[in-house]
Amino acid sequence: MTVLAADDAFVAAALPFLAEALDSPDEPPPVAIAAPGKLDLLRDALGADAKHVGLVPHTDWYTGSAANAVAQAAGYLAAHGGPGGRIHLLMEPVWSGRAGRSPRESAEWIRYEALANLLFAPLATTALCVYDTRTAGPALIAEARRAHPATGVYEDPVRLAAELDAVPLPPPPADATPLARADAEAVRAWSGGSGLSAADAELFALAVTEAAAALGPVTGVRLWGEAPGCVCELRSTRRVENPLAGFVPPDTGELEPGQGLWYARQVCAYVDVRDDADGSTVRLQYG
Repeated sequence: MTVLAADDAFVAAALPFLAEALDSPDEPPPVAIAAPGKLDLLRDALGADAKHVGLVPHTDWYTGSAANAVAQAAGYLAAHGGPGGRIHLLMEPVWSGRAGRSPRESAEWIRYEALANLLFAPLATTALCVYDTRTAGPALIAEARRAHPATGVYEDPVRLAAELDAVPLPPPPADATPLARADAEAVRAWSGGSGLSAADAELFALAVTEAAAALGPVTGVRLWGEAPGCVCELRSTRRVENPLAGFVPPDTGELEPGQGLWYARQVCAYVDVRDDADGSTVRLQYG
């Protein structure tokens, strides 16, 4: 992790990191994912070496939720990484966009930064996360330090995720619609009546039913909200426990049994999981 406050500091940090990769003959070309203006400066500084570096605007990489970013990285590593996922990635999230638009959204991205340490630990990927104080505020950077090794305040990712999950969810509204079970047709009909398009209602219904199948015995289903923020809450007698649930991509690229939370996280803007003594509550918000 590097924290900077000027464009020349970005270039100064990026050049040796990328040079390390370029000097490794058996490694695929490194990739820099950053703000377009920074990439222009980096391209000029690299000179002839620029053609050997992938330069990706961060608005093209971080296009959705934190879980979508996991899928993007996993897909890129599978397609372009060397043996064991070997590659250098310089990554600057879009903190002036979705990731920084609310405390809840920022917390989701801090969770992503923390869990990335576990998700990519088995791989030979070398990553440099860039934080620019001009777009990422001091509170956010302080939290991000806890999610990155070698910062002096690094927290165990599981512990940090548990801390984020300890924040209670707001109670459902009194007029929430109960369902006897997680029935796709019922969720689809309710979603359409709440303003989702037919295509979005289909995606949301599938996310709900896949999540329910992954959770095991579902004892309660409640729906509320209006498009795009339609919400479904599932109550299960089984605890989720695994902080990586729904973040680990399927090995085959296809949805596998038990991978319903992965699908739900890819489709929905938010998937909140709260374990308690009697089981778990999983809340899906479409948009």
